[in-house]
Amino acid sequence: MVARVIGAATTEFVQAAKVQGDALGYDPHYVWVAHPMQDRTDAEIQALAEKHFDEIVAALISQ
Repeated sequence: MVARVIGAATTEFVQAAKVQGDALGYDPHYVWVAHPMQDRTDAEIQALAEKHFDEIVAALISQ
């Protein structure tokens, strides 16, 4: 069985993820959501998850 992983992070970390991926020779799959997250309500986070659900599933299937 192959583990399939999709990282989810805010757009604040796009550049850092690229630098780290390049340094490690790895191109991880990410779903990027609007920054910041820490002050969002549970309902707002749930809405973001629903908004990006199809993108996450598509990324998992394509691996």
